[in-house]
Amino acid sequence: MNIIEQNKEKINGILETFDRMIINGYLLNLCNYRHFLYYLIQNNIQLKDFDKFALEQTNKLCNHIDNYINENNVQTIYLNSGKIDKNEIVMCELDKNPNKTGLISEVTSRPTKCKHYYFYFNDEEFGLMYLKIQTWFPYNVQIYINGREYLSKLLDKNNIKYEMYNNSFSYIEDFSKAQKLADDILNKKISDSFDGLIKQINIHLPKIEKIFSHSYYWCIDQCEFATDINFKSRDDLSLFYKTLVETAYFTFSSEDIYSFFGRNVSRIHTFSKGEIVSDLRNRYQGYRIKFKINNNQIKMYDKGNNLRIEVTINNPKDFKVLKEKEKIIEHKTLEKEKVWVPMGKSISNLYRYVEISKSITKRYIEALPLVNINEVPISDIEKLSSSITVNNRKYTGFNILEKDTLKIFSIISKGEYLINGFSNKSIRNQYFEVDITSKEINKLTRLLSKLKAHGIIKKVARKNKYYLTTKGRKITNSILIYTRKTLLN
Repeated sequence: MNIIEQNKEKINGILETFDRMIINGYLLNLCNYRHFLYYLIQNNIQLKDFDKFALEQTNKLCNHIDNYINENNVQTIYLNSGKIDKNEIVMCELDKNPNKTGLISEVTSRPTKCKHYYFYFNDEEFGLMYLKIQTWFPYNVQIYINGREYLSKLLDKNNIKYEMYNNSFSYIEDFSKAQKLADDILNKKISDSFDGLIKQINIHLPKIEKIFSHSYYWCIDQCEFATDINFKSRDDLSLFYKTLVETAYFTFSSEDIYSFFGRNVSRIHTFSKGEIVSDLRNRYQGYRIKFKINNNQIKMYDKGNNLRIEVTINNPKDFKVLKEKEKIIEHKTLEKEKVWVPMGKSISNLYRYVEISKSITKRYIEALPLVNINEVPISDIEKLSSSITVNNRKYTGFNILEKDTLKIFSIISKGEYLINGFSNKSIRNQYFEVDITSKEINKLTRLLSKLKAHGIIKKVARKNKYYLTTKGRKITNSILIYTRKTLLN
């Protein structure tokens, strides 16, 4: 049982889709020295005249952008500080004309050598978004879109009723249909939409495409994928949320966090670059818990009546993607084969970002401690401390504060064993601090039998594999959070 199954009567539905996405666009040929020289040759420009040529190109681009802004009858706002909240300015403009689509506002940063233009759109496809362009070579572009905004436009087109609160859906008429629309986002080649947007802005793009036969290369700078567990009321969620966050913070170990991100826990000792971070904060919006490895993170927070679990991938090379490569022997291409390679930031890997995010979220949900607000398991803990007879065999109770007891509880409740289970062999090296002999193996076998007799673990039929029971997870979490809190204080 996980937190979703435990609260299924209080949940309206679950929605998985993108949240914040930042996409960068690069004209790669202009970033390559040899190709750039070729571009200058095609424009009959000598290197000594490049400064003059670049300034002319920048001025031409700025004039085109100013004309584009005037044609769309929007206001240009100049900023002289990076601390000014551009989003707040845009929302004020949108409030003045909430039904306007297309370009809403244009914000320009100054003073710099060259200007950055921020174009804010209420786009018919993506909703509220922005496009930023630098006005000098090589005309780098950044696009921000929000998955919830994107989905809201799809819900409108399909006549599905919904209500939104602070970038989340507080109500959706049909969650299954909404999820189907969210899943279909991956079937659309959104880079085509980005190409269409930038062609309106960059006046130099047609000539660049003619010379190189290539447009912008789109890559993912940041990608947030969020799972919203939508409760029937805010009260249903807030009743246990704070306890859930505190329990998760004190229960999850570095090994658990390592396993959430799909890593082999047995190799955690080889993890030398980067750091594993646990972070719990009480913000003005509420409690937020975050676990991070190498800038990739999973965090949980409450948003209205939604319990949100959000995965952010900033460092994709920590994950693998299946790519087709040519197999070459003696300088001859023999065949193509698929191999797993470190994942890059190309937007073509967006589907893989989703697969990885869903896997991380699934492991996290399965590992989340069950919070029973109606029952404190004191009676269960008392029974655990007493002797028990099963099949005419007597088993002694556990001294719950004894070092070896806490050690075995900590091991069997690790996140890595929630889905795949554990065996005597897989945990013995963690439990014993000496060379393993038949004596230690038999001792652990007896300990596992004792845990099974007390209902803490269950054995898979005809397999030497065990799983933590729902009762066992509740008891071990209660004991571990108590002891770890005491140590922390």
